[in-house]
Amino acid sequence: MKKTNYTTIEHSRITVDGDFIFESPSETFQEFAKEAYKSLELNYPKFHKMDNLSKLAFLAAETILKNDDHSRTAIVFANKSSSLDTDFKYQESINDQENFYPSPAVFVYTLPNICVGEISIKHKMQTENAFFVLDEFDEEFLNNYSEQILQSGKADQVLCGWVELYQENYKAFVYLLTL
Repeated sequence: MKKTNYTTIEHSRITVDGDFIFESPSETFQEFAKEAYKSLELNYPKFHKMDNLSKLAFLAAETILKNDDHSRTAIVFANKSSSLDTDFKYQESINDQENFYPSPAVFVYTLPNICVGEISIKHKMQTENAFFVLDEFDEEFLNNYSEQILQSGKADQVLCGWVELYQENYKAFVYLLTL
């Protein structure tokens, strides 16, 4: 297998194939994500409704996928915190006695595979996807799983990587694999 492209997002900075493409002085992920969205000239209104984990994964995917046909691109992601960042926000909305209103708009993002779904919808992906929760980034595991998908003929390439976000700590390392 070979990596054809990769992107890294962390500390308010985005690099693609080792080249810097965007940086922001923003101290919060929310501000950084808005600025990156504008800078990358993305046009996907649902982005603004996504939780932060989905925004991180979406931004990473967009820097690699562009507008090509990805109907035969699979996705294999992993992280450590699952959707814990959003889970806490949802729990806070339940616990707030004065403003009790657990929003379905937040609840829908309390699964980590939602970010995979958002990318799949945007790019009309019609193949395999998986989201693993691991103690740490395990590239060998992700690559082996991706290789099985590629060898099965179910996909021509796999968008693969680590998308971790918890509170203001975040990192995405996402890459494309082909045979």
